[in-house]
Amino acid sequence: MTFAYRLAALALAMGVATPALALAEAPQSLFMDNCSACHQATGKGVKGAFPPLAGSPLVQGDPKIVITTVLNGRAGMPAFKDDLSDADLAAILTYVRSSWGNKASAIKPTDVVAARAAAKAAAKARGLQAH
Repeated sequence: MTFAYRLAALALAMGVATPALALAEAPQSLFMDNCSACHQATGKGVKGAFPPLAGSPLVQGDPKIVITTVLNGRAGMPAFKDDLSDADLAAILTYVRSSWGNKASAIKPTDVVAARAAAKAAAKARGLQAH
C-alpha cells in the first residue's frame, strides 16, 4: 500500500475527506509509483523503448489480456504478479483504461483473481507436459 493511499485512508477515517475524494487519487498514485517511469505520466511511453498506453488497443481491449500482460510481463516489461495486490492491480488498470482518452471498462479485483488462477493452472499444466 502506497503512502498516498494510506494518507487518503487516514483522511477518510478522520472524516476530513469523502470516500470518493479520498480514494480518487490512489489509482493515479499507484500508476505513478509503478508504471510512469517507463510509460510516462502522460501515458505516451517512450518511442522505441516503452509503448504508449494512451490509445492502445491492448489496454482498451480484452481485460483478461491486459491483466495477464501486467501480471506476467511481456517483451521486456517486468512481471508484477509478486509486487501488486489484486486490488492495486485492478485500480491501476482501471485508471489506465480510463485515462488519456482511453474509454474501456473498469477492472475489478475479482477479475485479477481469476486471471492469476488461470495463469497458475496453465503453468501447472505446461509443467506436467514437460515429462
